Amino acid sequence: MELDAMQRLIQKYVEGHADFMARAYEGDRYYRVKNDILYRPPKKQELKEQETENPLRQADNRVPFAFYELLVNQKAGYLFTAAPVFDTGDDALNQQVQDDLGDDFARTCKDLCINASNAGVAWLYYWQEQGKGFQYGVVPSYEIIPIWNRKLNRELIGVLRVYSDLDDAGDTWTVYEYWNDTACMAYRKRVSDDWAMLSPYPEFTDFYAAGMSDAENVMQHGMGRVPFLPFPNNNNHTRDLDKIKSLIDTYDKTFSGFVDDLEDIQQVIFVLTNYGGADLKEFMKDLKYYKAIKVESAGDGDRSGVSTLSIEIPVEAREKLLELTRKAIFSMGQGVDPEQQSLDKTSGEAMKFMYALLELKAGLMETEFRRGLADLVHAIAHFHGREVAHITQTWTRTSIRNDAELVQMCSQSAGIVSKRTILANHPFVENVEDEMERIDQEAKEQEARMEDLPETFSNGEGGESDGVQASESVR
Repeated sequence: MELDAMQRLIQKYVEGHADFMARAYEGDRYYRVKNDILYRPPKKQELKEQETENPLRQADNRVPFAFYELLVNQKAGYLFTAAPVFDTGDDALNQQVQDDLGDDFARTCKDLCINASNAGVAWLYYWQEQGKGFQYGVVPSYEIIPIWNRKLNRELIGVLRVYSDLDDAGDTWTVYEYWNDTACMAYRKRVSDDWAMLSPYPEFTDFYAAGMSDAENVMQHGMGRVPFLPFPNNNNHTRDLDKIKSLIDTYDKTFSGFVDDLEDIQQVIFVLTNYGGADLKEFMKDLKYYKAIKVESAGDGDRSGVSTLSIEIPVEAREKLLELTRKAIFSMGQGVDPEQQSLDKTSGEAMKFMYALLELKAGLMETEFRRGLADLVHAIAHFHGREVAHITQTWTRTSIRNDAELVQMCSQSAGIVSKRTILANHPFVENVEDEMERIDQEAKEQEARMEDLPETFSNGEGGESDGVQASESVR
């Protein structure tokens, strides 16, 4: 692609990406419990220069609550503590897919879930590496600008990856990588420069030297398609924070304001009228030691003395607001509030009802993630020269459940559904393929032991053998 054409393409898509980046950063910030209350302006009154500040309002507590982190972690743990299992219909290819996904696949799924929840969509990049084979990794969502076609199926025809890089001289550059179905082209410019200073970035010097690229800023990836896979959070590509951000901010401000009031306002304020002492220190000393103080009377009708002034803090109103806000956070956030659950003698069906909202939210994510994971398996199969017509995905939810009921249901389903289906839903089975192999191995060992029994009996005396058979017959 010519340099001027790349400049126009980058300007066209980068300008509208700023809002998405801001929202993605904000979602990630709330996930790290860096809520807005930590960044509000200092709590000072807007006073004129000749006025003094209010001495009763000095406290400035900022207490962020990790409701959003809890809700996102609930969904990630519920969906991906046990990673999805794939069946291509070919045992050898299944094993190859499992080997290429590796031991970090569950963690990768968890990271995709968190990124999608924070930004609305997560991205996975896959590549081939010499000596290591098929590789994949999660890319920060704010770095990716997708380019879709205008068809109804929204096919991904390109990806523009934008990120910052620091060179050896200490200059900060903005790097632009444009990926299509055949190659990647890299360009860059200094952060302070305008678009006219955009130039090819010799990022792929080794590939060019090996004859694998047309230029030092071009790499032929050879994956047959754009090697980026989107994982939307839901059908609307919205983040989880959208529904509950205002509620979390309200909870933070209400709680922090309550703590401020407790620090700023004394429980009892002494009001002294015609006090005869020298200063307040003498007043406190006389009150503590003598249990009495001296005042100066001005005659009949004088109101000299000491009185107290109590300032009431509206505790009940705040408690009610915090309670209602907390309920709304878990209701609108579609999560499980741990403070409202009682699990004593709870049946499996009742437990499912507790997870109803979380299951609804997780189901929407699963629907969107299924396509991305299927494309990942297709990419692995293509990398090994294979094509797959259909991929069966088995997803496992991780939640509090009644395992006894599940085991009983699996036992009663024998002879009605296949053994593979029973094993896929059995609470003790983590990997169906491994469990099938163990069952086959145990059956072969049992068969071998049974074949050795007649030989063992034939080695003994005839009478003893007959006696054993007779004994078995009586039983």
